[in-house]
Amino acid sequence: MNEIQSGSKDLLDTTDCLEAVGVFKGWKNFFFIITVLCLALQQASFWVVDRGCVAVPGQTDTTAEAELTPAEKPAEPNLVEPNLPEPKPLEAIEPNLPMNREQEPNLPMNWEQTDPNAGEPNDVSGFSSFDSRIQHAVAWPSGFLSDIGFEQLACLIRFVNALLILSATLYCLTLLFGLKVSMHGRLGGINHISRAFFLSLILLVLLLPWQMVFGSFVAGAIFSPEELVQWCSKETENVLDLILYYLRFCGFGVLIFLLLILAQIRSVRWAKAILRRLEII
Repeated sequence: MNEIQSGSKDLLDTTDCLEAVGVFKGWKNFFFIITVLCLALQQASFWVVDRGCVAVPGQTDTTAEAELTPAEKPAEPNLVEPNLPEPKPLEAIEPNLPMNREQEPNLPMNWEQTDPNAGEPNDVSGFSSFDSRIQHAVAWPSGFLSDIGFEQLACLIRFVNALLILSATLYCLTLLFGLKVSMHGRLGGINHISRAFFLSLILLVLLLPWQMVFGSFVAGAIFSPEELVQWCSKETENVLDLILYYLRFCGFGVLIFLLLILAQIRSVRWAKAILRRLEII
């Protein structure tokens, strides 16, 4: 009788643990999607500023001066020397120049339609020349994002940073609770869920903005708008500085994304291991 009661109690505990695992698995996937979206928005914000689509405060004046058209630029005063002689008309210089076909019968038939400026470039070039294609290709992103200023982008970066920290922290805690439920209910897959938890823990540690606490000595993957302005305003041609620049804002984000993918893969294997152990599949 006692064995039957203990067996039914173990079955009830296993059923409760399975229900808890289903809840944790759903929230884990939700926080994973939110974290991926936040990482994508963070990288998009960096590349928008890096490519010059949105000008940082230190580059606003230079960009505005470079985008002035020739019609908008102030005209330079014409310096005319008063002692220069006036040019003589063409008839006075060459009086015997033929002016029509009757005076010169050996001219070609289409001499009157000949454009003297045919060899000169036309003012309306469109997309015919290589330089015009480059100008349109460079001007298109800035025109596409002309309504977005750096103030709006800074608000977006701060919002994404806050949401990214919350989602990554809740993702790590969800894996921790899943580990505890698996150990308590002896559901199996402890190896996979333990690895997923430690990967998410490393992800969270690398993600936090430690530069706000320790200064520039230690930096996290999350960057502030002020830090982005400070790095983008530097003008350097040193290869090492460029490598550190892209590793700071791009390579760090790629590392966080890879850790997140590995943790998610391990958690998926954990769920499959539970189902195999209970002979559900």
